[in-house]
Amino acid sequence: MKLEVCDLVQRFDGATVLDGLSFTTGDIQALAFVGPSGGGKTTLLRILAGLDIPIRGGVSFDGMPLPRDEVSLRDYRKTVGTVFQAYNLFPHLSALDNLLLPLVHVHGLSPAAARDRVREPLERFRLAEHAHKRPAELSGGQKQRIAILRALVVRPRRLFLDEPTSALDPEMRGEVLDMIHELRATGVQFILVTHEMAFARRIADEVAFVADGRVLVAGPPGELFERCAVPRVREFLSRILC
Repeated sequence: MKLEVCDLVQRFDGATVLDGLSFTTGDIQALAFVGPSGGGKTTLLRILAGLDIPIRGGVSFDGMPLPRDEVSLRDYRKTVGTVFQAYNLFPHLSALDNLLLPLVHVHGLSPAAARDRVREPLERFRLAEHAHKRPAELSGGQKQRIAILRALVVRPRRLFLDEPTSALDPEMRGEVLDMIHELRATGVQFILVTHEMAFARRIADEVAFVADGRVLVAGPPGELFERCAVPRVREFLSRILC
């Protein structure tokens, strides 16, 4: 995917969250957003996923502009998958039924076809034995992996992940990071917001540093983490990576 973001502005309750944010990527598979809390990463991700409409500016993927009207955005959302910090699983449904629900009721598959589609991914990501458990019976790592799998089984054009490990302890965090790393091998495109700097460096083709409503620098992980000349970025990374 080649992403172009031009002059994005977004405000909430009078506060400017994105302030003329612009950047472009090369032709990449995986992009990570890093930077301080409150810098605009999640708002940017939500706009790219078609969940929010900016006050000003534009976005294009592979030369195709992201629509701005609600009807077209609904169609766009069906082509992507989004995973948030909170798992957003339906508590009264089993893990399996959480996977089947969007396939049947949003994408129009028959129940039998939906079950066929989820069978292999459940096995591949070692979740088949937990398929009939409700969310309350799953660990945090298992719940987040089911949430990622739910986004993946709709066969999205690309996957958006917003801090998917922030609410997890180290062991569960490792489960989820391993799953995301495996996803890269499947060829799926994804954009990730994370505070896991080592993981961003390992998984992403390019990393964008978002702070104060702007992208201060973007490029290959080695350049950003090792050779970045922007003082604001160097200061942040020196605290995080020390």
